[in-house]
Amino acid sequence: MTANQHEHEGFPDDRAMDFVLAFPTSVAPEYRNRADLSTSPPLFLLRVPESAYVRGADRLRGALRASLDQNGKLAPVALLPATGGGTLLSDTAGVQLMTGAPEHMTPDAYPHFHVVRDLVTYVRSHPDAWLQGPQTRNLRQYASERRAQRGGPLGFTRVEGPALDGLPGFLVGLSWLSFVQRLPKWLWARRTSRKVMRGWLGAEQLAGGGRELFRVMDVAGGVWSARLLNDPQHPEALQELDRLLFRALLEDLRTPAIGRFRPGQRRRTARPVLLVDLPPSPAPDDPDQEEKRGASRAAERFLRAVYEAQPGDGRHPGPLVVAVGCPSGELLAHLGEPAVQTLAQASQALGMNGGDPVLVDFTEEVLRGPGLHVRQVKPRTFRFSRRVPAALTTCLTVLALLAAGVVGFSVLPDDRPCVGGSRTVDEAAPRDAVPVDAEGWYEAVVKTIDEQNSRAEQLASRGRVVRTVVAFGSNVPTDKDETPFDGTIQELRGIAMWQEKLLSDAESDNSIVPLRVEVRPTGRAFAHAEREAEKVVAEVKSEPGPAEAEAYTRVVGALGYAQSRTETRRALQVLGREGVPTIGTTATADEMLDGYANGSYWPFTPPNSVEGRIAASFASSQGILAVGGSDNTCAPAKRALIVESSTDLYSHSLAGKFRAAFPGPSTVFDFSQEGDFSDRTGDAEQLGNAPGLARALCQALAKAPDSVVYWTTRARDFTAFINSMNTEGTCLEKDITVLGGNELTNVAQTGAFADKDWLRLYYSAHRQPESSTTSEVTRKFVQDYTAFVKRTTKGVDPWPQDGHSAVSYDAFHALSQAVDRAYGGQNEAIDRESVLVALRSGSISFNGATGYVSYSGNANAQPVDKALFLLRQIGNRPETVLQCGAYAPNESTEKQGAPCDPS
Repeated sequence: MTANQHEHEGFPDDRAMDFVLAFPTSVAPEYRNRADLSTSPPLFLLRVPESAYVRGADRLRGALRASLDQNGKLAPVALLPATGGGTLLSDTAGVQLMTGAPEHMTPDAYPHFHVVRDLVTYVRSHPDAWLQGPQTRNLRQYASERRAQRGGPLGFTRVEGPALDGLPGFLVGLSWLSFVQRLPKWLWARRTSRKVMRGWLGAEQLAGGGRELFRVMDVAGGVWSARLLNDPQHPEALQELDRLLFRALLEDLRTPAIGRFRPGQRRRTARPVLLVDLPPSPAPDDPDQEEKRGASRAAERFLRAVYEAQPGDGRHPGPLVVAVGCPSGELLAHLGEPAVQTLAQASQALGMNGGDPVLVDFTEEVLRGPGLHVRQVKPRTFRFSRRVPAALTTCLTVLALLAAGVVGFSVLPDDRPCVGGSRTVDEAAPRDAVPVDAEGWYEAVVKTIDEQNSRAEQLASRGRVVRTVVAFGSNVPTDKDETPFDGTIQELRGIAMWQEKLLSDAESDNSIVPLRVEVRPTGRAFAHAEREAEKVVAEVKSEPGPAEAEAYTRVVGALGYAQSRTETRRALQVLGREGVPTIGTTATADEMLDGYANGSYWPFTPPNSVEGRIAASFASSQGILAVGGSDNTCAPAKRALIVESSTDLYSHSLAGKFRAAFPGPSTVFDFSQEGDFSDRTGDAEQLGNAPGLARALCQALAKAPDSVVYWTTRARDFTAFINSMNTEGTCLEKDITVLGGNELTNVAQTGAFADKDWLRLYYSAHRQPESSTTSEVTRKFVQDYTAFVKRTTKGVDPWPQDGHSAVSYDAFHALSQAVDRAYGGQNEAIDRESVLVALRSGSISFNGATGYVSYSGNANAQPVDKALFLLRQIGNRPETVLQCGAYAPNESTEKQGAPCDPS
């Protein structure tokens, strides 16, 4: 049977449904979910028995290839067959991607790969050249000549000059040689060297601290050539060359980034795929053993290069490399002895960024059995090159800028109306703090959850499938007058509200899985988050089986955390190693997704990278700074005074993201009332108390009154600051504008805004205030929340406009929906792995209290285009001044433009 016949048998069905569904989505997600392409998946090894290598490998490769090819490639794909031992498969992969990608799809430029390939070619074809001395100049000339042969502006250097006699001919020839032929090549070589060395090669061990590409390659080439001169297939030399080529290819595959407006970014609609044939080592009596052994060496050498060259510096678009065949024990040892995984587990890894290689075994029986069709990818295609709209856009932009410049210079002042009005926070602010019974309110909401857990257990006793979710909070309040700043009480109220609705709906709907909630305090500032996560992991390892009477205690997921801290980040690593599905709440640091968390944690709110970018665009383009003595005229901020706590993961992350996006100069103040500056980096001024910060900010504002204060530290610190400003501040004759994060939503209830007639306060939020929302779902939630609080607690609620309860309500909704998908009305053995698969399926979506919620498939990320709001605080009443993202199903950042989408 031929390879083409094998591919029609489909992908072997060893519980392969999840993988078959996830593979095309990983290669070509829906156009609106193209952000999923910003990851570099781990290396995949599909291992078949040696006795079934030919049939099994052909079938697996054929099934995957059929989804990528339809009489022409549907996505960038390179097919790397078993070839001779001297072949560098990185070279083959790059050439195939360059020449065989779908028309007008990006990435479509390979400058790094081209130049490295040319230099590697020179080394391999001239191994004896180094016997004559250094080859820096020859390498430069060879690479520039090869570039000229490929055409473009440098191609003109290959044109011969005019033929003249005598002295004029000599002068013209000399000028032509110097300025037409040599100078452009020299400039190209200089620019290319700087681009490659600064871009990535300078950080490689190969560079040895060198800064000039051709000199670095000369030094390395001297070593390679000595080895290749004696043995053209020297294993170490070829391994290093293969790795270098693949690293250069990775650099080109990063560009362009995923985007909405630039033509090249919009044309990045599919992920490059490399399908590698991995033949077994030949038998000793095989007459073709040398050829086959060489092919096996070439394939394994390439896979080692892929494993070693994967960069570990954040999320970047990268290829999906799938090797099919028989990896040797030596190769697996080099790859870190990856554990064998099921296809369901492998489907989860398709959406991961980096990580250990994924090894999946196929038995002969499975390879002979029935198969599943892998649907064809359908990325968006384009009818013309990106250069067409790029040229048109450039022309229109230049014309628009010229027109705007003329009009703006002659007519429009920089001043404009104040965004959100001109009032300060003291107007209508409560004179005294709202009475807070933290201990009583916490006990009341936990009691409500306990009562609802008993209700769920009653359903279990009647034969219903019931499971448990763990909710991680901070500390249990121990003081009646303690003012909690971390949102724990509000979060628990939102969780209790969704649990109540879930149980009510489950009474009449058997497709819904009733859920118990175990509340796990983790200490003040989540100090014991890692320890509590380890306790949960230990407990789930000894939990009862799905058929036992107490199966309702089986944990299927977790909710948390409210804050991005080093402690909560470590806790997510613990949960990730065990594969506990976790939905976040208001932890927003991008760094929370690092490591093992990338496989089991789904944030719920927009990350700091999004919030910082929007806040920077808002501050630098909108009228937020009061101008002179005017009550209703404001101007954008030209400078930023950033207050951070360098040891706080959330604060340091958000400050860095804002600073990177803010177009003007900025000054950083490292503020810690505990005096902890152990993680301090950069040139920030250290300040250990609120009065000192107030004086330092006043001095900075006196020098630069066109500055906005960007606040990223915790709500407790902000309260101390604004109270100190009244006694220590020397700059209160003018209004001070502060822009901050979601942490500041808890401050209004403290009475801290009374008499602060100098403070203009903007901050981010994850739920619109009831007074300004257009969402009926949000209004209904606020009404239900008010009724819930009135029914379960006593006293005045200080948090009717706070977003923590809405976030936890929607986050629990998302997790319970994933549990229902995993159950499917019949899977009574529902477990954590099936919930992970459901979360990766891209089927979790609903219109929630915080806006539209839709998780994309195969990506551990917040919901697609999750809504973010900027509010203006007027007394104890916030007003929306900016709404970004999908706060309604038909809304998107792409429609809203700047400052929601500064690009």
